[in-house]
Amino acid sequence: MRTGADYRNSLRDGRRVFILGGGQVEDVTTHPATAAMVGEYAAWYDRHADPAWKDTLFDAQGPIDYRVPRTSDDLVRMGRCFSATTFLSAGNITHTPAYGHMIALGVLHAVGLRQAAPEQVANAEAYRAEIARTGRFLTFAAGAAPIGHRLRADPADRVAIKVVGRSDAGVTLRGKIGMHTSPAFAEDVYIGAVNGADIDGHRATFVVPVNGKGVTVICRKSAAGDPNPFTAPLSHRFDELDGQMWLDDVVVPWNRVFLTDPSPEPVARWLFWHQLYCWLSKAEFTLGLALACAQAMGLANHELTIDYLLDLITDVQTVRACQIAAERDPETTADGYCSPNHSHLAVGSIAMLKARRRMAEILRILPGSSLVVAPSDKDLADPALAAGLEESFVGAGYSARQRAALLQLAWDHVGSTLDHREHVFELHANGGEFAWRGRLRRSFDRYNELANAVLKHIAEPMPAVSLDALREAPLAARRPVTPPRPGER
Repeated sequence: MRTGADYRNSLRDGRRVFILGGGQVEDVTTHPATAAMVGEYAAWYDRHADPAWKDTLFDAQGPIDYRVPRTSDDLVRMGRCFSATTFLSAGNITHTPAYGHMIALGVLHAVGLRQAAPEQVANAEAYRAEIARTGRFLTFAAGAAPIGHRLRADPADRVAIKVVGRSDAGVTLRGKIGMHTSPAFAEDVYIGAVNGADIDGHRATFVVPVNGKGVTVICRKSAAGDPNPFTAPLSHRFDELDGQMWLDDVVVPWNRVFLTDPSPEPVARWLFWHQLYCWLSKAEFTLGLALACAQAMGLANHELTIDYLLDLITDVQTVRACQIAAERDPETTADGYCSPNHSHLAVGSIAMLKARRRMAEILRILPGSSLVVAPSDKDLADPALAAGLEESFVGAGYSARQRAALLQLAWDHVGSTLDHREHVFELHANGGEFAWRGRLRRSFDRYNELANAVLKHIAEPMPAVSLDALREAPLAARRPVTPPRPGER
């Protein structure tokens, strides 16, 4: 496993990165908008050499987060690993190098489903093994085109990527892909099947190095606010910087070109599982903060507060039960991999999407108005304010500084730009509740079994029920864009 220093050095590779509102980033390891996140990723790597994390991250087979799951027990061990590591960031670091390995595993699975040429499968496995061996950081883009491409008059020009050249060295790509996470911090980006590029009648997907010639990364404006760790204990550290990637005649070698199904779903088979652990970590962090605030604010015996806490516990336990079910009742792919059961993942994801806004609202309600007026460390050190603030916030075993620090953590978790970014991103990243209902419809496999079992309780002969059409219906397209007709604006 590479060290954090190795990872830092890998980012000084000539990559071309811009931040909207902030200009070009000469060095992501030192720039104010990116340095803290680089430090968090470096710590992720270094954790693998920390004896305190050995039992969580390793077993007799090696690093757990880079495992190829073959059994339910593999999934359980990997799930515990993901749960422990994602909680450290309150679920705000979603795309880790382990997530990158899940992408590579999904690519291998998708290529196998396509029954592509043997060299395709060999290339996919070689790339997955390289990531597991080196820790190379891969991130995921579904491959959707930005809005300007999708509004072009000629339908042939509405795709994100076009293959503009082919040679023995590989294919030459030109175009732009839309939002994806952590492109400024990754080494490779997997451009998925929504990109619209076909090769010899097959949908083509690509692994593109971030520092490749002709590659430009455009990141959204920074979500980080106050750099003071007292008032921004989360947001000053965690900002994955979602962005676009622009490709200007970028050459991708043939061993990084993968032919897959036009849907990105097979590649995402393990990604949704990891994603739900990030959502669960955010929910558990919310619950932990609510419990701590109930104690600090003298509300541990307050009946309404207890009801709030029970609501949060119910949400957390519901999603955790879905994760356990997904791992203990897994699916086995045709190529022998063990994957979490998507029916259970879909239910957990829908439950989490329904609960998350209410969970944040409860944490905003529970501490009372003190959440709004909590002082900073600078205020507490100001001679003109120190005595008065101490009197306002001290008591029940807490100093004013201790209580203020807890309130600032709660505010940063559910009231900062970091929290708002996360809500908006997840709404668009995987289609939200609407898309998850479609996934549940397709993954649930007991329609006929349950309906026909009920009919056995009727004395009259009944026609057999066949509801396969429910499951086989394609996923609905997300918000189709209709270009204006000639003469319209």
